[in-house]
Amino acid sequence: MKSITSTIVRVGRKPAQLGALGAFFDGQSAQAHAVRLSIDETRAELVIAWGNTEVRWPLAEIRAVPDQAEQGDLVLMWPGAPLERLMTDESRIAVRCPELRKPVVKVSRWRIATWANAALASVALIILVLVPRMADQLATFIPPAGEKALGDATLERVRSSLDGTGVGQLALCDAPEGRAALDKMTARLTAGYELATPLDVHVLDQKMINAFALPGGHIVLVDGLIQAAETPEALAAVIAHEVGHVVGRDATRHALRSAGSIGVLGLLFGDFAGGALVLFLTEQLIQANYSQSAESTADSFAHEMLSKAGVSPAALGDMFEGFRKRFGDNDGIVAHFVSHPSLGDRIDAAHRAIQTDMQVRPILGDTAWQALRNICR
Repeated sequence: MKSITSTIVRVGRKPAQLGALGAFFDGQSAQAHAVRLSIDETRAELVIAWGNTEVRWPLAEIRAVPDQAEQGDLVLMWPGAPLERLMTDESRIAVRCPELRKPVVKVSRWRIATWANAALASVALIILVLVPRMADQLATFIPPAGEKALGDATLERVRSSLDGTGVGQLALCDAPEGRAALDKMTARLTAGYELATPLDVHVLDQKMINAFALPGGHIVLVDGLIQAAETPEALAAVIAHEVGHVVGRDATRHALRSAGSIGVLGLLFGDFAGGALVLFLTEQLIQANYSQSAESTADSFAHEMLSKAGVSPAALGDMFEGFRKRFGDNDGIVAHFVSHPSLGDRIDAAHRAIQTDMQVRPILGDTAWQALRNICR
């Protein structure tokens, strides 16, 4: 590639002399050439000459640059040869250069737009591709104790977030008969399973219709969901689905992805660390929208768990159908479960999972079911 340099010619016809001297740096070496300065009126060029060599700069393109040494000299450059510099105290040159004080760098809007789009694409790549992949890898290395500590801290934040007062924590429902019924249901579902993380099922005293998993084996049922469940088997299906998320460590992966994305955005737009980060992360876990693969896997796990417990997998499909009829497609528990896979497909899958020879039996009797529905009273 040909480099841009000043036009260097041998001295021939003499231009109009200014009788001025200067120091010229050619940009190739540290040597300062003692030069004579003149103006070629015909070609409107400043002629910089030393020995048998001269350099020509168009007068209309000469720019002044700051004098870093603060000697009071005029320091000039020509954008066509950006490494060259001319130092002189000849003020008459400045008069002949109409663009002397014009900025050297021309801002290209197209270039700015190109770089801005590239930056946005880079951020999108980090948040949508790199952060999820790194989170998935990192989740496999977090020890159970660390994951449990994360879940404990998040549960406390969830209780504070859902309390609504800003000063307290939402109560955990623990009426003895109701707690016993919930423990009986959980034990029936998990019989024969060796879970890497022990389950800890909680009920929050709140009317929201929701259920979600947290890191470290925590499953949170909100009392509004228990009241909306038409049968104990429907509630068991919800618990089995959330156990599937626990086994897949989906909540931990989701937490790491959200934290990583918030961290990237915080670096760009301000500090999101501390309380704001934790609060946002809490909201993300309460309303977790897992990937289609994670939701389908949790459904399949629930089908298997329900079958082993003597509960028809259709309970999961019936739960979806019942809540859809009661609350519509986008409210309450439905919004939590239907973010990715088709709801109709998931209902059909639950009914297809029924084993023709399986023996079903109630997961709770009427008395225990009523006690569970009154766990917050």
